[in-house]
Amino acid sequence: MNTESSGRKAVIFTENDEEVGHLGVDGSVVSDRIDLSTEIWHRDETTVESIKLRVWMPETATESTTEVAVVSPVEGDSSPPPSVALYTPDQALGTIVEITDLDDLADETISTLDLVVVPASETATRLTIHTTIELSGSGILSSDYTLDGELQLAYPQLVDE
Repeated sequence: MNTESSGRKAVIFTENDEEVGHLGVDGSVVSDRIDLSTEIWHRDETTVESIKLRVWMPETATESTTEVAVVSPVEGDSSPPPSVALYTPDQALGTIVEITDLDDLADETISTLDLVVVPASETATRLTIHTTIELSGSGILSSDYTLDGELQLAYPQLVDE
């Protein structure tokens, strides 16, 4: 996910000028919704403890909640799927997608999380994704990390649909 456009972006987390992890999002408009593919990468000798994505459209966030659905199952090769929760937070805008108990996915690049976002208004075209990814170090000298950042994406073609 190196190419960036208004609907395709990545937030990169670094320490001492070295990448620790990133969240990449690639979205496209299909009819009246946004289809999103995500990629979560993290450095060797770390494992993913949890992933939290808060998804909202700023134009309508205070009036109504944008509909968010998890499309593809997040699963590894040989273990049961992780725990996935989808809920509306009490004190924040948007919808939360929270993934825990990643088992054999914890030490891999996670590229199997696909979402569908349906705007609450025909005029909403901007999408914000706030991410918090908890990593734990698996080596003797490894560190634990909390990767916290935000992406803003734009889908002006929603108005044309």
